[in-house]
Amino acid sequence: MTAATLTISSRNYSSWSLRGWLICRMAGLDFEIEVLSGTDATSRAELLHLSPSFLVPRLRHGDVVVWDALAIAECLGEMFPEAGLLPRPVTERAHCRSISGEMHSGFVNLRSALPMNLRAFHPAFPLFNGAKADIERIVTIFDDCLDRYEGPYLFGARPCLADAMFAPVCTRFRTYDVALPPRAATYRDTILHWPLMVEWAEAAAEEPEEIEELEMEF
Repeated sequence: MTAATLTISSRNYSSWSLRGWLICRMAGLDFEIEVLSGTDATSRAELLHLSPSFLVPRLRHGDVVVWDALAIAECLGEMFPEAGLLPRPVTERAHCRSISGEMHSGFVNLRSALPMNLRAFHPAFPLFNGAKADIERIVTIFDDCLDRYEGPYLFGARPCLADAMFAPVCTRFRTYDVALPPRAATYRDTILHWPLMVEWAEAAAEEPEEIEELEMEF
């Protein structure tokens, strides 16, 4: 029996669960998954953006209990420094932490206008100005990283924390048919074809529950 358990909510709808799961897999942690029911109050509050703070994803590793995707990343980065969740050069680590933190605390308009839904596809979906501004900033982040570190991932040849943090955004770009410049579109496709993302998406496709409020709104 493994000593670690990651508690998540919906694979189809929960961007934070996806981030936490990617981080645990990238760290090489041996863990089991506990999935909260769609009727769980904490889970629904997260998925419907009704709570300013969430307790999923939550990782229990022996006596350690940590929640929030960035906190999980910092914790596992200390436990498994060889996993490379952060780049090695100090300047790149600072840059990675900065854009990961920006993703963690920002882009509120994008989150509310384009919630994650891996099973859906909305061609020519209308975007309001707040979401457009968020998308423009994200494209700037992608361009800057790909210029500096030469891809295919944000900090070079292998994925790191920043890629895990922006991965759910790439699924939103596909779900809502967001037009992107060529290089940003190539990065989006790189993330969507990342084997860990393919594995998560396949599990999401088998998930039985739907969140009626989200499906009806969009």
